[in-house]
Amino acid sequence: MATFKVEVVAIAIEEHTNADALELARVGSYRSVVRKGQFSTGDLVAYIPEQAIVPDALLEELGLTGRLAGKGKNRVKAVRLRGVLSQGLCVAARPHWSLGDDVGEELGIEKYVPEIPTQLAGEVRAMVGKTLKYDVENIKRFPDVLKEGEEVVMTEKLHGTWCMVGLIDDEIVISSKGQSAKGLAFVPGVDNTYTRVAIQLKLEQALRATGEAAIYVLGEVFGRGLQDLQYGQREACFRVFDVYVGRPTQGGYLSDADLDAFCETHAIERVPILYRGPLSEEALAEHTNGQESISGEGAHMREGVVVRPVVERRDDELGRVQLKSISDAYLLRKGGTEFN
Repeated sequence: MATFKVEVVAIAIEEHTNADALELARVGSYRSVVRKGQFSTGDLVAYIPEQAIVPDALLEELGLTGRLAGKGKNRVKAVRLRGVLSQGLCVAARPHWSLGDDVGEELGIEKYVPEIPTQLAGEVRAMVGKTLKYDVENIKRFPDVLKEGEEVVMTEKLHGTWCMVGLIDDEIVISSKGQSAKGLAFVPGVDNTYTRVAIQLKLEQALRATGEAAIYVLGEVFGRGLQDLQYGQREACFRVFDVYVGRPTQGGYLSDADLDAFCETHAIERVPILYRGPLSEEALAEHTNGQESISGEGAHMREGVVVRPVVERRDDELGRVQLKSISDAYLLRKGGTEFN
């Protein structure tokens, strides 16, 4: 999951071409459907993103009691309103708010965290400084970082669970996304989906064979029983999307060609590569909303794509340049799961 915050932003108002009483409030490249005349271009609002849990008092203030997603009807989710995708909610700025403030705590908003299934759980230990924090921001939040015509690689964003297997200080470190972000890793001997994948693919042997003092393989575990999209896989499968070389915060990720070489050397599959070439709006839209079958057992809904330069680079605001584009079909699906 990308950065979660309820930020005070300036909006631009656009016409809703299919509803006389509605308008669109644009935040970056996100659009939120609002009542006509409720806001004007340049107004400051608190933008409440998807996966936010909104308290009852604020729901009542916004006239949204019982109208959101989830068991409590209080979770923000993408919806299509009169033919337009609406992502997030806009709350008129309080007098004491300023542009850029994070007002989530003041509004009582929390991030939705689903219960972890048994097969993804396990006893953990503190390994601060030896695990990685990993997020991919949405291209709608940073629409100008990747440049038109820039040479990029687009890979399918598989809907599974993030897995890290690392070697540092001659010790193997295995963790999930949520635990790794907190500096935690599974204790040796834990039997769960992550550790079984590491053993099955002999990832420890692959890491030791590199001769690096610190190196991490990052990938997606997917298949039956993990998320609502199962890709026709009967068992848990693993695909690499990144390799990080060096100690956390001191090393760097392999560029596209070097990542290819690593995976070929160690007979580990990458996530599906959908496109290499110059970035364009057309290519991004085509591959984001396409369908692909990993297993050959029929097409499945595509979550979206991850796009990054073929040669690693950084941006002053974003950091590592890597962004995701999520398909409308995925955002609007029913009964979706989001286990980390």
